[in-house]
Amino acid sequence: MLIKSAEFVCSNTQVGKLPAPSMPEYAFIGRSNVGKSSLINALLHKKGLAKTSQRPGKTQLINHFIINDDWYLVDLPGYGFAQTSKKNRAEWEKFIRQYLTRRENLQCIFVLIDSRHEPQKIDLEFCCWLGEQGLPFLLVFTKADKQSGVKSDQNVAKFRRALLNWFEEVPQHFITSSETKLGTGEILIAIDEINGSFEAPVIQH
Repeated sequence: MLIKSAEFVCSNTQVGKLPAPSMPEYAFIGRSNVGKSSLINALLHKKGLAKTSQRPGKTQLINHFIINDDWYLVDLPGYGFAQTSKKNRAEWEKFIRQYLTRRENLQCIFVLIDSRHEPQKIDLEFCCWLGEQGLPFLLVFTKADKQSGVKSDQNVAKFRRALLNWFEEVPQHFITSSETKLGTGEILIAIDEINGSFEAPVIQH
């Protein structure tokens, strides 16, 4: 897939005020310091589109971007560590879960995982929650340029093995780097394939 245009649409915390669900939509989510904004910018070839920060937990809203006037990419707040109050964190988690379970045109959730670490409980629990909700997701392992390919492969294999404690089959995964753009083409191919079978939901009034 060629990225011809990528534009910011809106930021929101209320599912009812999101853009009309007339196009396929893909959510990107991960722990607060997983490198999500950098990967989104690399994926869309547009530096600074998703706001990056030295301070984890910067994304605090549901951010919609329209790509090629054809599909939405959604940048969701990170889960886990963030420099904010428990009350704020609880509110974020509530609206993220509402978004993920209620958004009619959401086709797939890309769960970002730092490839430098052994399986983290918080990532495994989030994947299990998605499985319990019956929500389709794919795994995206980030920051592969920060270590050897062998180390990345080892950590990916450990994570996949850990998921097999809950899942009969582990979703497809991508090993990525926002620096080298490793894996970004493969993610766009996956999105393109899903777009091909999208049918707009019938909205009940």
